[in-house]
Amino acid sequence: MNFQRIAVLGGGAWGTALALTCARAGRDVTLWEFDGKNAEHLSGKRESQFLPGVKLVERIKVTRDLGEAARAEAILLVVPAQAMRSVVSALANSLSGAIPLVACAKGIEHSTHRFMTEVIAECAPKAVPTILSGPSFAADVARGLPTAVTIAAADPKIAAALARAISADAFRPYHSTDVRGVELGGATKNVLAIAAGIVTGRGLGASASAALTTRGFAELVRFGNAHGAKTETMMGLSGLGDLILTCSTPQSRNFSCGVALGKGEKADTAAHGKLAEGVFTAPALMEMARAKNVDMPISGAVAAVLAGKMSVDEAIESLLTRPLKSES
Repeated sequence: MNFQRIAVLGGGAWGTALALTCARAGRDVTLWEFDGKNAEHLSGKRESQFLPGVKLVERIKVTRDLGEAARAEAILLVVPAQAMRSVVSALANSLSGAIPLVACAKGIEHSTHRFMTEVIAECAPKAVPTILSGPSFAADVARGLPTAVTIAAADPKIAAALARAISADAFRPYHSTDVRGVELGGATKNVLAIAAGIVTGRGLGASASAALTTRGFAELVRFGNAHGAKTETMMGLSGLGDLILTCSTPQSRNFSCGVALGKGEKADTAAHGKLAEGVFTAPALMEMARAKNVDMPISGAVAAVLAGKMSVDEAIESLLTRPLKSES
């Protein structure tokens, strides 16, 4: 398995960054973009409007033809989590066989509570559901700054081959067979990043931020254990690593959304028009947690604030007045 021909579906910042990475790895890359204006900009200017100054290399071909993208040997699905089903459904009939479809979105489908690889399996039964996740910002990856992620597939040979195929320069993918653990960490940390942003926006201090991130990680581990994820996966790049990154910088859209909430903005405008997957993931995450009797007070507080059921101050008070107990 060489995966010489790779397609990237989604011409936003992250899709463009991954397309550049694959090209740097010596792969022939097809970058598919649904939006006509963005596709024209990418093709004509050879530059992403979301990553100013970052140029597309020659071996990246931009297209709006989904059938052309489907002829690749592996496909990276870099579309929002809530759009994953529609894109994979449109793609399915054009697939020639059991090729890897790599979900690069970090979220849970709101309407069905499905993880991304479950959506892929439902919509394209012949494909190989795969997940890529980890602490990474598109701007860093696009500019070739050191980044490490995890790519997981049920078949260890496929996971390892995909890692080799997209490894380039300073982009280092580790491989795993714990598909659920890798995608679960990426989805859960988005909700916790909103909480971390609220702490910063409210000016509660570095000590509170550290406590929030640590106790948030405990929630992530509990949720992961309930869904069969391996603890070592959650301790790795796609769990703890991604949580540390997104809970500490305004580069994270989820963190920035939380900062706006902490400063008093309303939930329906706090994302400032940018996609914050945690907003969609929070209610689904809490319903899934309740179904398995998993205690997730921080995530629950975020979901309540986003739903308008609790103010930020009420959410903070609810956490601070919880009964004292053993940390373990």
